[in-house]
Amino acid sequence: MTWPASTFDLIDTLASIADLWIGRRARPQPSALAAVAGLEPIVVVTGGSTGIGLAIARRFAAAGCHVALVARTPSTLDAAAAELQAVSRVAILPIALDITQAAAGDTLAHKLAEGGYYLDVLVNSAGIGMAGAFVEGDADKLETMQALNITALTRLTRRFLPDMLARARGGILNVASLGAYTPGPYQAAYYASKAYVLSLTEAVAYEIAGRGVRCAVVAPGPVATTFHATMGAQHSPYRQAMPAASPRSVAGSAYRGYKLGRRVIVPGLIATVLMPAIRAMPHPLLLPIIATLLKPWRPR
Repeated sequence: MTWPASTFDLIDTLASIADLWIGRRARPQPSALAAVAGLEPIVVVTGGSTGIGLAIARRFAAAGCHVALVARTPSTLDAAAAELQAVSRVAILPIALDITQAAAGDTLAHKLAEGGYYLDVLVNSAGIGMAGAFVEGDADKLETMQALNITALTRLTRRFLPDMLARARGGILNVASLGAYTPGPYQAAYYASKAYVLSLTEAVAYEIAGRGVRCAVVAPGPVATTFHATMGAQHSPYRQAMPAASPRSVAGSAYRGYKLGRRVIVPGLIATVLMPAIRAMPHPLLLPIIATLLKPWRPR
């Protein structure tokens, strides 16, 4: 499926107006611009081979942006890139990379430069979840989740944001979750990791306001991907109680909110209504409800 051209025309018009405010204190450094002379800007999407990441990549590609998909598994990555390239008029660049490695940012920048690109927009979509009681969770998987959901996102943001500010253009789009607004019994560490993403993004967005660089976080509720099954939560009550949004609709909301300069994007009517209710409800009342929704249930 494709998005109507008129949709992008309207968003681009409104984004141009937003640019005036976003860049009100921007001072591009000639040396930073010279460093990328001859290179093409590209949108880099981590976790870009599946789910929300791939849907966001499609949205940027449909808007005419070159896109680099970053993931660990070459076979899945190459298949996603080929599928996206077949319907795109822009370059789709697959990059097989473990972003939890300390040097991942430098490796990514080098691979982009080799292809004639520089990172203009970073979409931190890669992430995994864990379901079940915290004390019963696998310790190694917990370390992996922290490394991916928190450390890798932080390193990549810190690695590329200074260059964006020096050029006074570009942006960061982080993928969190509606769960970032509450503790999550039975998905405790996952919810905590998304709370970190939300907090970091809002704080950084405030610090860099007016310098020409967008910084936004998208916080969707349940999305119809394999994510919940992979983490072992496919039978938890929340999967039946809450309708799942499509990756395409989440990507559309994320793209629009990012282009319009919003800092926090909560896609969908249900999530938009739930977010302020979650924030307003006292934790002694909220936590039993969340725990009931998240507690794993195994059918007999």
